[in-house]
Amino acid sequence: MLLWLAQFFQQDVGLLRVFNFITFRAVFATATALFIGLAAGPFVIRKLTAMKYGQAVRTDGPQTHLKKHGTPTMGGVLILLSIAISTLLWCDLSNRLIWPVLIVTLGFGAVGWVDDYRKVVYQDPEGMRSREKYFWQSLVGIAAALYLAFSVSAPGTSQVFELFFAWVRSGFSMDLPPKADLIVPFFKTISYPLGVWGFIALTYCVIVGSSNAVNFTDGLDGLAIMPTIMVGSALGLFAYLTGSSTYSKYLFLPHIPGAGELIIFCGALAGAGLAFLWFNTHPAQVFMGDVGALALGGALGTIAVIVRQEIVLFIMGGIFVAETVSVMIQVTWFKYTKKRYGTGRRVFLMAPLHHHFEQKGWKETQVVVRFWIVTMILVLVGLSTLKLR
Repeated sequence: MLLWLAQFFQQDVGLLRVFNFITFRAVFATATALFIGLAAGPFVIRKLTAMKYGQAVRTDGPQTHLKKHGTPTMGGVLILLSIAISTLLWCDLSNRLIWPVLIVTLGFGAVGWVDDYRKVVYQDPEGMRSREKYFWQSLVGIAAALYLAFSVSAPGTSQVFELFFAWVRSGFSMDLPPKADLIVPFFKTISYPLGVWGFIALTYCVIVGSSNAVNFTDGLDGLAIMPTIMVGSALGLFAYLTGSSTYSKYLFLPHIPGAGELIIFCGALAGAGLAFLWFNTHPAQVFMGDVGALALGGALGTIAVIVRQEIVLFIMGGIFVAETVSVMIQVTWFKYTKKRYGTGRRVFLMAPLHHHFEQKGWKETQVVVRFWIVTMILVLVGLSTLKLR
């Protein structure tokens, strides 16, 4: 929005030409989201408290968490509000890649809001049932995957639907250009053609998988938000480089015209996340809830798909992956042993993984900070793929 206004008046006010620089707008998008989050945070927390939107704590979770019962949840609304306002203010709204990221973020946020609402109104820690939640996540994920298959492949906005109709006329057998291939990091030329159906399947898995992975991680004060900030910021750098024909050629990255604009969204995500962390640090004044966790995870997955760094997201988001895998192992092993021996057995003391370390005697703050450190290392490994090939 501000870019349009600046371009309209820049002939009269030359200083406004600075709005044409993506880096300038990314910095101010970060600052704007940070300011909105810090300014609106106390008001949002008071409203959530007044509406009695308090967290319902799992009775089968760590006993130390019982004191958190009643802490305002659904604080993810603050994050989404900050991101949306900042992005709409500073982004080029004609960019074809900004809208799918925003829609996925807000769409998954809406699913999370319904889940959180059921938890706080009915005091049911389970909230929305898994099948129902998965259905709505899948609906948003498949729609995004279908659009991204052609928007990533197209050189510009006008060619997106041309590519789609060409695919339909081909009997759904048309191949996508090489920049839509699955890229293997640490190698210059190794990539795997996916085709339209393969691209859609992979994109769906990345978006829905990353959304649920961040949600599993959101169990301790500040645990999920800081890794999200770090991974999102790194993806913003990938977006900026991928959107530049010069840098992408030099670094052997696929050139995705328009992808650079996503650094503004990533900046807004980082600013909003830092503002939320101000209130979410231990002892938390507010929890993000599913409305924040599902949305942020979906955003990370969508950006990773656009910049063609799905495997790098897997590396940088290793904490999210470990949390998810721990739940899968725990549930699978428990069901198997219960069926075979009559009594369910556990691999971890408690899942997700952060609860396992709590049960081993780590304090909550120790788990959180150590997971942050691991994420920082993994993000640096992910960034190293830019040159180590």
